Amino acid sequence: MKIDREKSVLLVIDMQPRFLGLVADHEQILANCSWLKGLANDLDVPVLFSAHYPTGMGPVSEVLIQDVAPERCINKTFFSCVEDGCLNGLPEAGKDQWILCGIETHACVMQTALDLVDTGKQVFLVVDAVASRSSIDKEIALQRMAAAGITLVTREMVFFELLRKAGTPEFKACSKKYLR
Repeated sequence: MKIDREKSVLLVIDMQPRFLGLVADHEQILANCSWLKGLANDLDVPVLFSAHYPTGMGPVSEVLIQDVAPERCINKTFFSCVEDGCLNGLPEAGKDQWILCGIETHACVMQTALDLVDTGKQVFLVVDAVASRSSIDKEIALQRMAAAGITLVTREMVFFELLRKAGTPEFKACSKKYLR
């Protein structure tokens, strides 16, 4: 199955500075999530952000949400966005395809992905836009998610599947902006 922009939503999970500083390559992960957010915005794919226990862990990174309406940021205390119920009632809840990125791969990202699959959603996990404090935790989480039917993709796979066709003005504009 391919990603279809009409059916998709991007969910950026728990990109909070207090967590970010603990994960390997956090600057690259933040840049990759920002890249995905920009691409989604340019292609009119809805974008949601989650913040895990923001009272104690703070808000989502300003780099990501500086121009985002507050209702696009959902707060949670469960590790899974689905189990917490924070996606219920959102217009995007009916979307069939969920593109996930964020931290930590083996905790909030994996639990959200597994729960989305359990509700019948198609889940695409952007492997170059997720991280954990430990590489073994990320590695095993990726294996577990793949075994559960979650599709592992890269940012560029998302790019090409959302755009579908070269030679259009949209492709030319996006390729200049995102393919460097």
